[in-house]
Amino acid sequence: MMPAAAPARRPRVIPHRSGSLLDEADIRILAALQHDASRSNQSLAAEVHLSPAPCLRRVRRLTEQGYVGRIVALLDRERLGFEVAAYAFVTLETHRGGAGEQFGQFVRRRPEVVECVRLSGAYDFLARIIVGSIEAYSSFLDRQLLRFPGVRAVNTSFELGVLKRTTELPLLAPRRAPLRRARAAATAAPR
Repeated sequence: MMPAAAPARRPRVIPHRSGSLLDEADIRILAALQHDASRSNQSLAAEVHLSPAPCLRRVRRLTEQGYVGRIVALLDRERLGFEVAAYAFVTLETHRGGAGEQFGQFVRRRPEVVECVRLSGAYDFLARIIVGSIEAYSSFLDRQLLRFPGVRAVNTSFELGVLKRTTELPLLAPRRAPLRRARAAATAAPR
């Protein structure tokens, strides 16, 4: 008697708000690109188990659909002399009259501010500021940030060390074995 054939595995598909769908090959491409986008198409195709032409078509489609924003080089800030990373928790006086939009325009013009997010809770914004020294941060704080109209308070914390920093999204999360297989394996294990 022949064993029963395993049921066909349905490919995982992720819907996108545009109506397009991402299949597993698209996810593998995106995961590989976010890890190292400098590789050749040949190398990428080999890693994601596609031939080069379809791989290149997929990369172009993913880029056109906005899944791939821009490709950049990640620089070593400390080697370049930017020794201080400060996190400034900013509270505004008011949220009326476009104060938040004006603050957003201000931080977009400041090269020291490499990231700024709007928050819920006790603070209005969190700005990540990269400078060469504590003195440079103090100058930025006193001459720029605290002089901006509408800023009520700034509380700063300094980065002492990095436990984890990545730009990669968790696209390839480990899959769990289906419950039936896990139970069968547990009952078949010798005791």
